[in-house]
Amino acid sequence: MRELAGKRYWLIGASEGLGRALAQQMSAAGCDLVLSARNAEALETLSRDLPVPAVPLPLDIRDSAACARVGATLGPLDGMVYLAAVYWPMGVEEWNTEHAEAMLDTNLTGAVRAFGAVFPGMQAQGHGHLVFVGSLAGYRGLPRALGYGASKAGVMSLAETLRCELRGSGIDVQMAAPGFIRSRLTEKNDFPMPQIMEPEAAAARLLRHMRGKRFACAFPRPFSLALRAAQFLPESLYYRLF
Repeated sequence: MRELAGKRYWLIGASEGLGRALAQQMSAAGCDLVLSARNAEALETLSRDLPVPAVPLPLDIRDSAACARVGATLGPLDGMVYLAAVYWPMGVEEWNTEHAEAMLDTNLTGAVRAFGAVFPGMQAQGHGHLVFVGSLAGYRGLPRALGYGASKAGVMSLAETLRCELRGSGIDVQMAAPGFIRSRLTEKNDFPMPQIMEPEAAAARLLRHMRGKRFACAFPRPFSLALRAAQFLPESLYYRLF
């Protein structure tokens, strides 16, 4: 089991929802945290309220230059968790290029920027722990997931590739694919959300995964099993069903 107490982690997307709940649970486990998001006020409040006071580091992950500056000043890290995401439910008739670009830029390209900020330091020290949060929507194309599904599929592919590339390097890579989590983002949905989870329950599941050695986890069951099984359906049947 991976020991987290006393380790220094950078959480990106920590101001609300799953990120906030994970920060609270990691701090309770004894982690030393650096917290990033765009909302500086929310970060300040959260950092003061944690069991182990954290360092708030406001950051717009869409700003490449800011990410590079942060990477140069972070100091030694044991791990990074990438949770930053934006979301709008969108089908082709509701197409909005600005929203699609924002989802890809934050959810996927932001993860690339964050990795670029921490990798040189982890490579130099010979160890690290990278955790990327994807989504069940990333396993196969779903209705009204234009932009979001593609961004999360990209994050999951990034994690899988890094898992291959960094094998044996001392830098561990993990990926999580949660389903619906109650938040400001899922409040936008006007369709049924099977097995929607509270942020605290989802954070507990993610933290349990981070303590272990498995690369990937998907939750909650059985919803995650149904979507993962759909990967193996013939195209003709898959598109009729979904």
